[in-house]
Amino acid sequence: MPFSIYSYAEFKHERPLSFFADYQKEGRLVRKIIENVRKHGDEGLFDYTLRLDQVELKELAVSDEEYTEAIKKVDPEVMIALRQAGKNIKQFHLRQMREDWWNTGEGWLVGQRIVPLRSAGIYIPGGTAAYPSSVLMTVIPAKVAGVKDIFICTPPRQDGSVDPLVLAAARDNGVTAVFKIGGAQAIAAMAYGTETVPAVDKIVGPGNIYVTLAKKEVFGRVGIDMLAGPSEIVIVADDSAEPDYVAADLLSQAEHDPLSRPILITDSSKLAGSVVEELTKQMEDLPRRDIAARSLYQQGAIIRVDNIDQAWDVVNDIAPEHLELIIPEGWNYLDKIYNVGAVFIGPYTPEPIGDYWAGSSHVLPTGSAARYTSALGVSDFLKQIHILCYSNQALSKATPQVVALARTEGLEAHARAVLMRRRENEKAAKN
Repeated sequence: MPFSIYSYAEFKHERPLSFFADYQKEGRLVRKIIENVRKHGDEGLFDYTLRLDQVELKELAVSDEEYTEAIKKVDPEVMIALRQAGKNIKQFHLRQMREDWWNTGEGWLVGQRIVPLRSAGIYIPGGTAAYPSSVLMTVIPAKVAGVKDIFICTPPRQDGSVDPLVLAAARDNGVTAVFKIGGAQAIAAMAYGTETVPAVDKIVGPGNIYVTLAKKEVFGRVGIDMLAGPSEIVIVADDSAEPDYVAADLLSQAEHDPLSRPILITDSSKLAGSVVEELTKQMEDLPRRDIAARSLYQQGAIIRVDNIDQAWDVVNDIAPEHLELIIPEGWNYLDKIYNVGAVFIGPYTPEPIGDYWAGSSHVLPTGSAARYTSALGVSDFLKQIHILCYSNQALSKATPQVVALARTEGLEAHARAVLMRRRENEKAAKN
């Protein structure tokens, strides 16, 4: 199995970290799609759904009847699991809420109000798999934040329906409406609005390269969460780790996409060899074997370090979406880790526990974006509004300093706006 072992210098040369590489052709197509949806609205959405998804729709919005029929098809045990996972996610995200604050002095008040966005658009991928967990991970933080209108766009299946689990999760968590639209056209619809799809304040959620490039194009018209790329996992493990655990966790991300990046960092040649053997064995009966194999062969790697202390510079340089620490006393190394989406500590905290159950977000920064951004959370759906109120006397006291600063920057009108009020005070005092 050609799962290569590298030094980190070799890895950086062989496996560039950027997933955007060169998508000029795709970018041109995305811009064309966005412009057509802006011009033609629903007509453009129907057209692209037929041309790109080979699905002829009669309606874009999911009807009440479709929700009812979908919920009937969901295994009750799965619904119970989704609801418990939702409770865990809600409890985690309630701790992220922020409060208004106020600061006062003699004649003045300043403060900050925390307010939710009015509306949010959420993209839920379809295609090779259904992702009701992504509905929970995106909708629940928005609901906790207090967003009133939450809309989902997701690609239709070949029969024009939406996966029943996705619809059940959406209805169960108070989504305003679900639209059967995928790809760049969905992002365009939520950014600019059509006859059926309302324009929103912010668009969040993962998707393929066309979705990501579309989010990049509409940023500014609307807010976006991040430019999401293929999934990533980095596992730091030593010879105390079980090779079958490590291999299973690498495959848990490799099966997402051929571009997913599964990486093991270790100081143990013995572990590295055993993991390669385990990967070969475990892939034999994996349903998504072909996808996982391409990911491992084309994107995966084992990076050898001399000791575990050397691993942290590598981790912070890669800035992975998921980081597993399968080493003794993993807690002791947290202060060395700066650039990562989520950390999973210990042999019994596999990455899927974060995908589905623990409550932490699985919408995480990829493509080294963990250097400057974080997991999707409540703060993505909140704004902070600054509040100021000065009395006549407080403004008069601050006037000399404000005028000096304004004139230093060459902004005389700023200075006069303050001075005008002081002159009125002086006139009033004389009278």
